[in-house]
Order: sequence, then C-alpha cells, then structure tokens
Amino acid sequence: MLLRLAYLAATNTLTLLRLLPMRDREKDIEILALRHQLLVLQRQVGKAAFNGADRVILASLLHHLPREKVRHLLLLVRPDTILRWHRDLLKQRHAATCVPKRRGRPPTIRSIRALVLRLARENSSWGYRRIHGELATLGIRVAASTVWEILREHGIPPAPERDGITWAGFLRSQAQALLACDLFETRTLTGARLYVFAVIEHASRRIRILGTTAHPTAEWIVQLGRNLVMDLEDAGSRARFLIRDRDSKFTAAFDAVLTDAGLKVITTGIQMPRMNSMMERWIQTCRPELLDRTLIWNQTHLLHALRKFEQFYNSHRPHQGIANPPAESTAHADHRSGPDSPPQNTQARAPRRHPSRVRTRRVTCADRFSATAV
Repeated sequence: MLLRLAYLAATNTLTLLRLLPMRDREKDIEILALRHQLLVLQRQVGKAAFNGADRVILASLLHHLPREKVRHLLLLVRPDTILRWHRDLLKQRHAATCVPKRRGRPPTIRSIRALVLRLARENSSWGYRRIHGELATLGIRVAASTVWEILREHGIPPAPERDGITWAGFLRSQAQALLACDLFETRTLTGARLYVFAVIEHASRRIRILGTTAHPTAEWIVQLGRNLVMDLEDAGSRARFLIRDRDSKFTAAFDAVLTDAGLKVITTGIQMPRMNSMMERWIQTCRPELLDRTLIWNQTHLLHALRKFEQFYNSHRPHQGIANPPAESTAHADHRSGPDSPPQNTQARAPRRHPSRVRTRRVTCADRFSATAV
C-alpha cells in the first residue's frame, strides 16, 4: 500500500506540474471531458472499488474544499464518504503516534515476586489471598490476581494441595524409624548350605552383615540380636521398629532382646514378602552381583566376601547407601562373635576410594573378589 501511495503521489505531482502552463480555457475543456467520462463510467459500473491508497489521495485532495463545494462535484463516491475517509485517516495517524511501547500492565518488580514465592514456600497453608493480605500489611500494593499469576507461573499449586502430604513424603518421613532383617541361604562349592543374617536401614539403605553359619540355632540368632543392638547404640540410630518374616528361626528370645532395647518387632503377613520388600530387594541385588559370580569355598570365605560387599555397597553407592558410614570401633569389634562366627580383625580399615571416581568399565563384585576366590 505504501508503494502504491508513493506512486500515486508522484503521478499527481507530475499532473499538477503539467497543468500549471495550461490556460483556463484548456483546463475548463479538460474538466468537462473528464466529467463526461465519469458519467459514462457510472452508467457502466455499479459500484467502484477503492483501495487504501486511493482513499488517502482523494481524502487529502478534497478535505480542503468546503462541504457545499464537495457536494456539487461529480465523484464516484458520495461527499460523506470522502469526509469519513478523512476522519479515518486522522484516527489511524493519532493511534499510531499514541500507541504505548509495551502493551498491558507493567511487570511486577522482581523483589515482590521473590517475596511472594518465599511466603508461599515457607507457609504451605497460605493461599494467594492470604499472601496478598500479608503484602498489603507490609505496604506493598499488588493485586490478588497478580499473586495468583506469580504462583501459577512457578508451578506452585493452591494451598489445599500444597499443604497435603504425599505417600512418598509420608514414607520418607517414617523411614528413620524402620529396620528390616532377613535370613537367606547360599551354597558353597562343595554343596554345603550356609545361612546369612543381614539388616538394612530404610532411611539410608545401609546394610549390616551380622554373621554367617551352617547351623542357625536359637542361641546364634539371639547373639546376633545383641550384636545388632550394640551396633545401633554405637551409631546413634533412632530406629524404633524392626520388620522380619515369620521364619521359625526367629525365636521369642530374639524378640525379647530387641524389645528390651526399645525396638518393636513387626512380623510380616503370611505369604506376603512385599511387606519386607526393602530387604528382599537387597537380597536380589546381592545374589547376582556377588553370590552368583563368586565360588564360595567355606564359611570364612563367605563372611570375608560379604564384608567386602557390605563396604562396597555402603560407600560406593551414594544413591542407595550413606556417603560416609561410621567405621566399626575397636571397642565392640569382638562382639560379632557367635557360636559359629570366626574371630574378627580389629585392625583399622584402609581408607576408601572416593565414590565419584570415574571407571573405564563397570567393576563387578566377581572382579573385586576373584583374587580371594582363587
């Protein structure tokens, strides 16, 4: 449209320059000829079509004439249409000069947005209207709808949904008080059956290998219960519940030892292993990563391999075990001695390698214990 307007303006300017040297008689004759041509066109054309450039040219030329003179002119449009075109032209020009640089309301100050988000995170029961009221108390003038929009943009749900607790959060808050234990068996190279007793902490996923034996007697189980109580006291554990299955090897004396120490024993349902799923999952990890890849010669070899795997599992797996598990102190290193357990080594352990060390390939438990197995 602008290109056509410039073309028409240049054409009309040249026409005006051509009319300057003409005499009045010649101009009158040309005007009469043009008027007659307009009458011919009006008889042949029902309604003439004008584009934007045509309207601008006609409006700019004819707005200088009085309305009475414009009414007597022979035009393809009515004089009121010419005047309306002129008014629309002025409105468009005024709207173009008065348009704001940024549409809509000005953005909220960054400090106010940060204050709204802080109030929402620190007070989970406050809705957007309560936050709006607190801002008004502080002298900050902002609309309640603006507070709602800020919360929605940052993904903060309404107060009833924000104040509720999910199952994941509920279980995570209760994990500090939960322990789980289980007895599982393995086979040596000669086919002998050995039993392993392990305990896992739900909060940190830290595993404790308490002992191995070929004959899990009631006295051996009770002694491991005492060892567990001593380990928990030395570690400052806040566990209050111990989950175990209904194996007949767990006697009433074992439960009594734990009850005297402040631990409540919870037995799983009949044929419901998922009630002890945390322990069962670790056993399914221990079998393919260690027991299925290592040739176990005897009980001593099995206990040594399990101790190494315990150290590896608790220290080199930050997403499952604690980053720095407390070392076993020499004061109670000898209490892990059941009727069939070998004597323990009281020397200090070697410093562990950093868990974030990058390996060229994944080292399995079989690779770590292959030298011991041979």
